Amino acid sequence: MESALLCYNGRIHKDRPDSIVTPNSQFIMKITKDTVISLNYSMFDKDNQLIDRNVEPIVYLHGGYDNILPPVERALEGRGVGDTIDVSMTPAEAFGEIDESLIREEDVGLFPPDIEIGMMFETHNQETNEEMQFCITGIDAGKVTVDGNHPLAGKSLRFEATVLEIRAASDEEIQHGHAHGAHGHGHEHGHEH
Repeated sequence: MESALLCYNGRIHKDRPDSIVTPNSQFIMKITKDTVISLNYSMFDKDNQLIDRNVEPIVYLHGGYDNILPPVERALEGRGVGDTIDVSMTPAEAFGEIDESLIREEDVGLFPPDIEIGMMFETHNQETNEEMQFCITGIDAGKVTVDGNHPLAGKSLRFEATVLEIRAASDEEIQHGHAHGAHGHGHEHGHEH
């Protein structure tokens, strides 16, 4: 899956339609492509049970860079600081349906001796040259069941978020396709489960 300024750093961006000059010379920014957004969010399952919530604000680059779930990004488009969204998603819209081919049994000898159910491991797929994460979901009779699906695969979700801050992305952030700085992509941000 991770905050609130209205004044736009004292800079005027006359070519940015998302920056509106008001009589008091503040800028009311709206979420558009190539803006960096700070959010507080909560995620719930279909029974309205809390699954995840950020501790520190999450920060992402908006505009189709695959930094946030597409239905959430669509709901945030055009919003301003202080706005709240509430988005319900099917499994296909969220983290996908469960792929049974990603669930398999391996010999226990392939793992460290102190493994436990719930441990996460990372493996390198030589065919696709991709890193994959999987979770141990079972240990029985010398066999270990591993699941490479996202932990939230197969779940319908509801995502609530409040916009805390909006700013224009830097040229470097746009080139890299993600936000830089504290809690941006590539930085750890806290969650509580």
